[in-house]
Parts: sequence; structure tokens; C-alpha cells
Amino acid sequence: MAMYRLKNSQLSVCVDSLGAELRSLKKISSDTEYMWDARPEYWNRTSPVLFPFVGSLNNGSYRYAGKVYPMSKHGFAKDMEFELLQQTGNELSFLLRADEETKAAYPFDFELVIGYWLDKENENKLVVSWKVTNHDSREMYFSIGGHPAFLYPTDRKDAQTRCKVLFDTNDKIISSVVGKGSLLSAYTKEYVLQDGMMDVTADLFDEDALVIEHGQAHSVSLCNDSGQPCLTVRFDAPLFALWSPAKKNAPFICIEPWYGRCDREAFAGELSEREYGNKLAPSDTFYAEYTIMV
Repeated sequence: MAMYRLKNSQLSVCVDSLGAELRSLKKISSDTEYMWDARPEYWNRTSPVLFPFVGSLNNGSYRYAGKVYPMSKHGFAKDMEFELLQQTGNELSFLLRADEETKAAYPFDFELVIGYWLDKENENKLVVSWKVTNHDSREMYFSIGGHPAFLYPTDRKDAQTRCKVLFDTNDKIISSVVGKGSLLSAYTKEYVLQDGMMDVTADLFDEDALVIEHGQAHSVSLCNDSGQPCLTVRFDAPLFALWSPAKKNAPFICIEPWYGRCDREAFAGELSEREYGNKLAPSDTFYAEYTIMV
């Protein structure tokens, strides 16, 4: 495990080789830290990369080619040591290759490269990228997503209820409801927005994450109680989640671009039938990225 750093005139970044996890994003001029510090009394992660699954699987397992494979929530990449692939003045990239350990849980010959770079034109922007390559002789099925935890823009004890979330849509947001076993239920909730804004309330995450599907928004800003954006996450992902630990009044919120999600409560299909799953032909590559602007 090692820490690697990037820096420009505006931002400093720290990434852990364990899970290739973003650990710190700091504004230099104000010494403002935007990332949660993984204290275990709330949540012992900062920004895990979710691969080769996003969310929970029904019965904690999946079926592929006649075999059942156990799999923990959000997959295994977050707990694995990545190899430093490249380090330059404004860029870091990390590599995880399939090995005998991963193939016992996920029987594909994959390569995952996670990149971080500071934008040269806008020095207040960090780009996070994922590149997945299928080195197998058969089609490969996977999900991938981010889980970055951002501190609320106030250190007050009631920080959670003094902040707002701004979407790049003005009308409403419809969230799927996560139910028993962290699986998707058949229910949805509608949140009416005021000029694209939603208040963060004390009970907003009592049931679990808000899972917002079908490309309803592609930009999410964390705002102070005056509605001023302090941080913006932009993405092209088909769905995303908002999450904070239930009933803990935690000082952070996760804004999570996803290419994949948990199973539905009644799902009993094969790996290839999972909703929002991605399919790669042999030798093909999947690429996606999202940006964090402060």
C-alpha cells in the first residue's frame, strides 16, 4: 500500500494504491478538504471503486455458465492492491489484472485501469477514469461505479440538514427504493425540485441510498444552505446514487456515478441478464469517466 499525489496551482490530490482509491482532494488556497476521511464510526471508506459489481447480489451470489459464485457487495477491486502504471505532473493511473484469486470469484481475464488527472484548462477540475479490457476468449459481463464521499460544506453538527443538492434538471427526481438485503424493491419515490434544488433532510437516507435511474440527471452539485454550489460531479452514466449512512447524521454525502446496480429483490437470472450490466466482446475495451469540480 502506498500513497501517490498530484498537485497544480489550485488542487492537491492523494490516491491510495489499495483499491486505487481517492483519499484526498484539497483546495490549496483555502486548505479546504472535500473528501471524507474514512473514520469508521460513520464509514471506513473514502471513494472506493466498485468492480466487477455495483451493489448487492440476490443471495450474495451470481450465476454464470452453470455455476454459482459468491460475491460481496460492490465487488473485490476496492480491497485489492493496484500497480502504479503511470505518474506524471498532472496524472496518475493504476492497474489491476486478473489473477488466480480474482478468477476464483469472477472467471474472466480482465484488466482494469483507474486514472486520475488534473485538467490543464480548468485547474479546479479532477477527472476520474475507468478503462476495462476483456482479455478473455468469451464475452465478459461486469458493472463499474464510483462511491466518492464528500464532506458537507460546513462543520456544524447539523451539517446534513443545512445543505442542498442541485441537479441539472428543474422538475423532479424519481428514486428507486432500496429494500431488504440492499436489493432494489418495486417501489419508487418522487422528489419535487425547486429550480433543480433538493434539501438534504435528516431522514433522506433512512431507507438506504437514493438510486436514480434512466439518465434523469448528469450533473449533481453539493450546495451550502444558501444554495451556492461548493462541489459538482458531472458524468454520462445511465444512473447514479446519493447515499449517507442511515440515521447517523454523518458529515458527508456520496455522489455515485454507476454503470450497473444492485439486483432487484426478485432477480433470479444469469449474470448476462442483470440490469444495467455491461458486455465486452473479446479484446474490446470499455471506457468511462466522471469529473469533480470545486
